[in-house]
Amino acid sequence: MLRATTAFLCSYCQKRSVLTPHMGFSASTLTNKRPENQQTVDSLYDLSVDIRKVRKFKGWVLSENSVYVYETADLLRDMGADTASIARVLETHPEAILCRPEDVAAQRDLWSSVCPNRRELVGIIEKFPASFFTLTHHTNQRDNIRYLQSLRLSKRIIGKLMASAPQSFSRPVESNQQVIHTLRETYLDLGGDEGNLRLWFQKLLSQNPYILMRPAETWRDSLGFLREKGFTTEELLVLVSSLRASIAELQPEAIQQALDYTQGVLVCSEDELREIVLRCPAVLYYSVPTLVGRFKGLLDVGVSMDQVRETPNVLELTTQIVLYRIQKLASYGYDVRGGSLDVIVGTKKDFEMTYSKLQLRQQRPLFNPVAPLRTAEE
Repeated sequence: MLRATTAFLCSYCQKRSVLTPHMGFSASTLTNKRPENQQTVDSLYDLSVDIRKVRKFKGWVLSENSVYVYETADLLRDMGADTASIARVLETHPEAILCRPEDVAAQRDLWSSVCPNRRELVGIIEKFPASFFTLTHHTNQRDNIRYLQSLRLSKRIIGKLMASAPQSFSRPVESNQQVIHTLRETYLDLGGDEGNLRLWFQKLLSQNPYILMRPAETWRDSLGFLREKGFTTEELLVLVSSLRASIAELQPEAIQQALDYTQGVLVCSEDELREIVLRCPAVLYYSVPTLVGRFKGLLDVGVSMDQVRETPNVLELTTQIVLYRIQKLASYGYDVRGGSLDVIVGTKKDFEMTYSKLQLRQQRPLFNPVAPLRTAEE
């Protein structure tokens, strides 16, 4: 059995060499032939901006004539940004100085509608300056904010979407309405509770801010494919609730490859495979190379495929994490290879609780389980 599994793994481990064409120069090394605007350079120096960094990555900005260096800095300062924060924003996104002050003020007011706390807003701008200073499609941004607010989504979630996926707000509100409508239909058709719909939306958008950018058809295609694989309506709801945003990223062809590979390694039936997927939904979106690495890592540390079939969610852990946890447990005399893998799966907090219990068990004498723990002095 072990030889057969190893042979199956090796068939997927063929090395491929990729030739990278030699490039004599890159965009970052191209020199800007236009002369720099000395007044812009001096103004940025006054604001403690690292000019070398700007020249290296966005040197063309220093050659522009219509700039608003101090105006942009004053707007940020009025919002509560200190000197260091202003310098970091302008170093990371120097294009900000090309934005007209009235447009930046309008953007500030728009973002304040979902993030009224100025200090938090400055933190978002510092982390996502490109999102804030993307001033096109202002009307679309406003309409999308109003639409998401009408769904009673929290301001925190909307603010996160604006910062992480500004493209979702730049397109017409009708596009987002279509995706949201599809998500709602999908959730309810699978038996989801209307009362939990808003919470489900929030978890979905929080997990993957780019979910609105995925065409609504991808949800239908992915779920239709899984239905054809024999998953019931109740099971599909479990998968959608577990995978949430990842469902929209799935491609039927890639799913089929992952399922075929997993079934080949574990030597299981179709029914057993569906049970494995329900217990470890990540199998659906892992690429075959990722699965090869996970299975090979488990075999290398002595884990059997029977153990994986019993605890398939061990595949959610990287090989490094599995190895670390096995070694940690071995230091207290627990050999995972001869028992269940349940002790190593779960979050870091879950494992620490399991590890603590084993540690306490070793410190207590077997003949008296309620005896006090040994101290260092003893």
